[in-house]
Amino acid sequence: MAEAETHVATPHRLPVRRLVAASAGNALEWFDWTIYATFSIYFASAFFPGELATINTFATYALAFFFRPLGGMLIGRLADVRGRKPAMIFTILLMAGGSILIGVLPTFEQVGWLAPILLLVARVAQGMSLGGEVSNASAYLGEIAPAARRGRYSSFFYISTGTAVLLASLLGFTLARVMSEEQLYDWGWRLPFLLGGVLGLVALWLRSNLAETDQFEDNKSTARRVRRPLLTTLREYPKAVGYLVGFSMLSTLCYYTFFSALTPFAVNTRGADDVDVFLALSIATALFVLLQYPMGALADRFGRKPQLLAWSAATAILIVPLSSLVRPGFWGLLVVFGVGLALYTAMTSIAPAIMSELFPTSVRALGIGAWYNLTVAVFGGTAPLVITALSDADASVAFFWYVAVGAAIAFLVILRLPETRGTELR
Repeated sequence: MAEAETHVATPHRLPVRRLVAASAGNALEWFDWTIYATFSIYFASAFFPGELATINTFATYALAFFFRPLGGMLIGRLADVRGRKPAMIFTILLMAGGSILIGVLPTFEQVGWLAPILLLVARVAQGMSLGGEVSNASAYLGEIAPAARRGRYSSFFYISTGTAVLLASLLGFTLARVMSEEQLYDWGWRLPFLLGGVLGLVALWLRSNLAETDQFEDNKSTARRVRRPLLTTLREYPKAVGYLVGFSMLSTLCYYTFFSALTPFAVNTRGADDVDVFLALSIATALFVLLQYPMGALADRFGRKPQLLAWSAATAILIVPLSSLVRPGFWGLLVVFGVGLALYTAMTSIAPAIMSELFPTSVRALGIGAWYNLTVAVFGGTAPLVITALSDADASVAFFWYVAVGAAIAFLVILRLPETRGTELR
């Protein structure tokens, strides 16, 4: 009698070293990008004179965002035709260089208007860098993942992002505790930027050992034959572009509301203590990081669409009531940051997976880079500027209604989004 064949399933092992190497560079990118908004309350007057120093600093922040689509398009195209690895190394050099430049810049008092001009140059370099980084890291994580585990692999993108933001927040909390306000306003704000530049060397070393993805190697000749690739994404994949813009609008508003705009808003407008704000944001960010992998696994099991619908609906309903808790007092701030960021993990845990599943390999990095970053420029780069302007006009609650409307629109877009759980990349 023939013996029955037995098949023993081999447990899947995550390629941790590869995931860490890809994500470490992303962490640096987001650390350098985030500390600008986090420490803006201290260095605004160093680069801009007068009462409009803060709003001019945020205008520079917003302007840099409009170079993100250019970076996403140019560096994304580089990634599609030359490889994910060289593109990701290039983004590290741009971001770390910009961070070091900001850390050593002379002030307005020392060199006049040359100071804000040099600040803008550094931010433009960082804007282009981040535009290329998001698309390349997302494509890389999506392409190395098995179809049934793409959500889990994708979660490492925002594990690294959240860790970087947490480090920036903890650094702000620590410096606020150990340094006087005079020291922070005078020179203490430079330390995070210099640290970001040093960390760039570590990230550069890690990425130098990355292997290319099989998806890129199999499709690079096809990518090189594509003419007018940006037009190709619109002509051949218009629904993908529409879906990407729709859910990225709300994702962007959530990110820059909780990680950037609320910190100066809580301190400067609502009178909250900066130590309380940094501590509440740090705890909530730790929760944000811890929830990424479980939420990615949940999407691999039950699908992307239910998770995204729950996130957009809850944000539309809760964002305005949460805004009333942004005031002096630690516990109210913790509820705002904790609830907002916990809901946001439903999206962030699977963002690279969803975006990678929208476009074929030959235009994946460019398609994500151009349209995602254009959306971020419009809705994210202006978020701190809008909330500051509305607060100055005693209409701060209008900003949170603005986010609620964005959430409602995203919900309607996601209703039409096809379910892509378990599908092979095109």
